[in-house]
Amino acid sequence: MSERLQEIWQWFSGSPLRILLVIAGALFTQYFGGRAIDRAMTRLASADLIPGPTNTVARQKERARTTGMVLSSTLNAIIWVLAIAMILGEFGFNLGPIIASAGVIGVALGLGAQTLVRDVLSGIFMLIEDQYGVGDDVHVQDVEGKVERVGLRITQVRDKKGVLWYIRNGEILTVGNKSKK
Repeated sequence: MSERLQEIWQWFSGSPLRILLVIAGALFTQYFGGRAIDRAMTRLASADLIPGPTNTVARQKERARTTGMVLSSTLNAIIWVLAIAMILGEFGFNLGPIIASAGVIGVALGLGAQTLVRDVLSGIFMLIEDQYGVGDDVHVQDVEGKVERVGLRITQVRDKKGVLWYIRNGEILTVGNKSKK
């Protein structure tokens, strides 16, 4: 091997190779983790979790799809935060102060985003408990109508006058579901 090729290989076998391995590992984990979540949610969507005549396949598929999106987003966020931290470490950044700052910033964001967290957690529990779903006739707060969309943060209900109401899931304390028997 020529001297120039040895110099290039020596340079490449250090940090650039480790950075490429971190990115490849993150992409590999993201791909196979996403596939595992998709498979699990497909099984969950088709499983007979609630035996009997009240089992609605469409609602169960919607819940599984929403849960899968939440799990995939969480997995991707964790993977890429770790990958970026490892890459910054390869560039020689001292991650100690960054991690300490992230803790303080996390507390500040947590305090500021309490309603967002409450809305999302309420949405998750509402989906798990199957309180209502798309097409159900419900009475939520002062709104009576048909559910058009259910999300983790917001539920959309159209009343009898045709007005579409956006109701944050964290504000829903009581729900009357006229469609459930």
